[in-house]
Amino acid sequence: MWQRLAGFVLKFRLPLLLLLLAGTGVMAYFASKVQMSYDYVATIPHDNPKYLEYQEFKKKFGGDGNMLVLGVQTDKFFTEDFFRDYMQLNRDLKKISAVENILSVPMAINLVKNDSTQKLEAGLLFKDSITGQAQIDSLADVFKTLLFYKGLLYNPETKAYLMAIYVNKDVFNSPARTKVVAEITKLAKAFEEKHYTDVHLSGLPLIRTVMAVKVADELKLFLKISFLLTGLILFLFFRSFGAVLMSMIVVAIGVVWSVATIVMMGYKITLLTGLIPSLIVVIGIPNCVYFLSKYHTEYARHANKTRALVRMIQRMGIVTLFTNLTAAIGFGVFCFTNSAILKEFGVVAGLNIMFIFLISFIFLPSVLSYLPPPKTKHTNYLDSGFFGKVLDFLTTLVFKYRKSVYLVSIVLVGLSLVGMTRLKSVGYMLDDIPKTDKLFMDLKFFESNFKGVMPLEIAVDTKKKNGVVNLQTLNKLDELTQLISSQPDFARPLSVVEGIKFAKQAYYNGDSANYAVPNQFDLGFLAPYLRMKGAAATGANTTFSKLVASFMDSTKQVARVSVNMKDVGSQRLPLLMDSLQPKVAEIFDTAHYKVTFTGTSIIFQEGTRFIINGLTESILLAFVLIMFCMLYLFRSWRMLIISLIPNIIPLVVTAGVMGWIGVALKPSTVLVFSVALGIAIDVTIRFLVNFKQELPHHNLDISATVKQTIHETGLSIIYTSLILFAGFMIFSFSEFGGTKALGWLTSLTLIVAMITNLTILPALLLWMEKALLKKARKQELWKPLDEEEDIEMSKLGVDDKE
Repeated sequence: MWQRLAGFVLKFRLPLLLLLLAGTGVMAYFASKVQMSYDYVATIPHDNPKYLEYQEFKKKFGGDGNMLVLGVQTDKFFTEDFFRDYMQLNRDLKKISAVENILSVPMAINLVKNDSTQKLEAGLLFKDSITGQAQIDSLADVFKTLLFYKGLLYNPETKAYLMAIYVNKDVFNSPARTKVVAEITKLAKAFEEKHYTDVHLSGLPLIRTVMAVKVADELKLFLKISFLLTGLILFLFFRSFGAVLMSMIVVAIGVVWSVATIVMMGYKITLLTGLIPSLIVVIGIPNCVYFLSKYHTEYARHANKTRALVRMIQRMGIVTLFTNLTAAIGFGVFCFTNSAILKEFGVVAGLNIMFIFLISFIFLPSVLSYLPPPKTKHTNYLDSGFFGKVLDFLTTLVFKYRKSVYLVSIVLVGLSLVGMTRLKSVGYMLDDIPKTDKLFMDLKFFESNFKGVMPLEIAVDTKKKNGVVNLQTLNKLDELTQLISSQPDFARPLSVVEGIKFAKQAYYNGDSANYAVPNQFDLGFLAPYLRMKGAAATGANTTFSKLVASFMDSTKQVARVSVNMKDVGSQRLPLLMDSLQPKVAEIFDTAHYKVTFTGTSIIFQEGTRFIINGLTESILLAFVLIMFCMLYLFRSWRMLIISLIPNIIPLVVTAGVMGWIGVALKPSTVLVFSVALGIAIDVTIRFLVNFKQELPHHNLDISATVKQTIHETGLSIIYTSLILFAGFMIFSFSEFGGTKALGWLTSLTLIVAMITNLTILPALLLWMEKALLKKARKQELWKPLDEEEDIEMSKLGVDDKE
């Protein structure tokens, strides 16, 4: 079959090349329409209870996570020059189209009782008409008595001040968000430079935007570096600009197809799918190395270009098909997870690994057939003195020190198993950002001064209309507020009860001692001012009424309690929730109330759990599928066992290293095992297929065939392993900690896999020599691969001329 495929490709090379280039042109059109995305909700399935609760919350109150915060820390905040410029900063920020509202000290609202109208009149405390320092000081004293803002907009102990900037969510889900963040950052920077005061920016809109921009920038950078680096390595190996150029064109086509696939599937670039183009470069280059090295080897044997091309396709076609297939399985199994973001990654990666096989299978033989045959300098690498010595050393280890190889492997695995017991699973919202990055440092500023900015929402369903404004419910909400405020990882919550306490303080002429939930006696006097009765409450136009209304649904049945919290991580957040649940249940009787914890923080934690569980399951599934591929390929349980051992050891070693040095299990690091398994098994297939193909030529001499295979296949295995190592090491220069870990951990796994496949694998073949020899004599070991003999080129429709 493979000879006939070779004849087909060579006979119809021109139409196939034109078809490939035309297809790439169409793909390039789609690739130009790719968009960025960074959505935490996409990590969990849409039938998940947490997801459904979050969607129900959004229907009632709109989304959370649309607040961007700006913070300063200074003891001159209320000095005239600083405060006037801070007020101007508020006005300038409000002019930005995506900014819907700002809550800050200069924008603070004060409630004043008007006995003649029996209403609470809301107005700005700090008006634009401020005349001087004395007036600012006087108003600042009044502001400090308004306990509603204490801990919310300022921290009196640390003299830190916060500005909450509410942005339009639709804008921040579009490409326009980058421009909006740039405008906000520019204004903040100008203020910072004028007053020599650090201005801190944080909040989910900013975090998501900055990380999306970094993903896009790294995607472009890594693509350029991977092209340059792999091109350089290829030139060092082949000493041929033609070989380098062909390989670069193959992977360039693969990259275009991969980006186009993202668009055609209706996906966007995420932190995971952003890695795919670089992965295609890294995985596509070994295809080129396998084909070119086989072509050079065959041509060096009989100096017949056409025959060398046919033999290249015949011998390397099935090898490359199965190596790409196992790699595609390693990635493609993510399709079976419940995480949308992993499904997208699995679909795009799996499809495009098979596409890169198809591209290289058509492009390389077709182009090589038009080029002159390779010169001696292009095949000199086959007799490399340095790598020859390395392969001699490996052969000596296998034949003379086999027991030592086993002993070292056992000790290494033992140490790794101990390290695996130290593995921990944890993820943070800013997990991938380095601790020296301004984004991370600014987040820590808000955590130390305001207990964080990560949104947590609590919905309290009273199970009856107007149940929220019931005095009993208000007292319970206040009790919940006190409970949450006492936790070190939670800021003071905002709810309808805080607005009512603010109103009571205003009713008693601003006396801070009256910032409390009204009692039954107070309500009789307060009711006309609060307008809590009748339809008028919903139609009130005061800012205060809008504030109160935003924390109740339209029927006043469900109350919203909004909390900002620290980025405590996916491991600690469930523990915090579990510790709060029984205490909350004591406050709200489950027979009369339903309390739901939701919001972006909960969604992120649930998403992280789903991704890690999905990755773990997908690795097991990939392992099973790859086992079936190996069993089909070699038709032998012994060969299956021999093939798996050298690939299990690298995975165990990597997991052990992670445990010993404290690298946590998180989505990006768990990904290593599936990626590495899919790629590392390629080396095993390459070695064993060559072993099977060469065995008949050595009169079924297992030892001689193993020695020949180490020397012949070992060279291309080392070359491709070095290319893969260099390709994945590019990721270790990422700004994202997870991507960095993915890079160096995968590189480590692949290098260990190269060593085990060139030592333990041949050692196991020698160990099972008698059993394999018995099977070989029955012609069962190599039959599936060598079932077709060489046939005349003319019968294939190919001219056998140089």
